[in-house]
Amino acid sequence: MRRDSGRILAVAGFLLALATLFGAFGAHVLHARLAADRVSTFEVGVRYQFFHSLGLLCIGVAAREMDSALLRWAAVLIVTGIVLFCGSLYLLSFDAVRAFGVVTPLGGLALIAGWALFALAAWRTGRN
Repeated sequence: MRRDSGRILAVAGFLLALATLFGAFGAHVLHARLAADRVSTFEVGVRYQFFHSLGLLCIGVAAREMDSALLRWAAVLIVTGIVLFCGSLYLLSFDAVRAFGVVTPLGGLALIAGWALFALAAWRTGRN
């Protein structure tokens, strides 16, 4: 599981770097070019990407101590959720096809499922 932990931590670090880049882009470029509601949508994506990427770091650290397929699936679902939820918000803020709005709740469901699996993995480890 140590190899999985390293991969999870690396992906979390990459997603955090992207969130930082996107946040700076939003603050310094988008405010002058997009309507306030679109900037707000973009900022929600950045905020969620930060929170869930930090949480992914926690999963990576936990994976060093807990060998669980549930943790691996939790990490996959969190990454999937970030891509779908935050990615769709980024696209919508740039006036992408409104159909991308359908993807946003799917990303939210992936995030919820990922955190539920993380909780279950932690619960099972605590009971052993």
